[in-house]
Amino acid sequence: MLQAIELDTPADGVAVLRLNRPDRLNAINQVMRDELLSTLGALATDRSVRAVVLTGAGRGFCSGIDVRDFGADMLDAADPAIDRMRFQEAMAALPQAVRAVPQPVITAVNGPCVGAGLALCLAADIRICSAAATFGNAAILLGLSGAEMGMSYHLPRIVGTSVAADWMLTGRTVAAEEADRRGLVSQIVEPEHLLPRAVELAGHVAGLAPLGVELTKRALQVNTDAACLDAALELENRNQVLSHATDDAAARRQKWTAK
Repeated sequence: MLQAIELDTPADGVAVLRLNRPDRLNAINQVMRDELLSTLGALATDRSVRAVVLTGAGRGFCSGIDVRDFGADMLDAADPAIDRMRFQEAMAALPQAVRAVPQPVITAVNGPCVGAGLALCLAADIRICSAAATFGNAAILLGLSGAEMGMSYHLPRIVGTSVAADWMLTGRTVAAEEADRRGLVSQIVEPEHLLPRAVELAGHVAGLAPLGVELTKRALQVNTDAACLDAALELENRNQVLSHATDDAAARRQKWTAK
């Protein structure tokens, strides 16, 4: 029985994973961290799920790490650096798990998306938000590094280095309009329409050829860091040949040309 997250399937092929600690603005504690890792791992091998929506319960997406009530793994200020490294690695496993899911992951950001919540959001493939959403990482305001949990990797690739530096070095809060203008999200919708829109989008993706979708996701991930155009084309060419050879693709081509 899940305690800190909810999982449901509102449409064929679509799983909605909801952070469910609304009284704490869905701050991540040890239970939520561990449940997210295990659930994402299970979804990755569930072939009936072809798209995943990640959102938050209540009025927030995720307010970061719950430093007041995290659990037994939370460190004291006097703990040695090696223990802090292990804690950081355990938290960094969350965006790694989101990125590793072979199905596309869509984040529906319904409110504050801060710190570790922002890291989860950035690791997704598609990000949409409500007009009430805000984004930020205030770690630098606490004397810590603003680069954690993959943010210094993902954010510059999404919004560009200069914008990422602005956000990460100031720790300021970014409103939905700026997030949309800078390309962090692909669309803004009214709060009451956010989850239906995310499920609709996920349902569209889930209705496409699974191998073609997965190969597209992987090519986007790999070719963002491709050494050159030739390397990117090599991967694209191979993936196109592989996806073309499936019975699913053949049936879809026949249906499309018959229109």
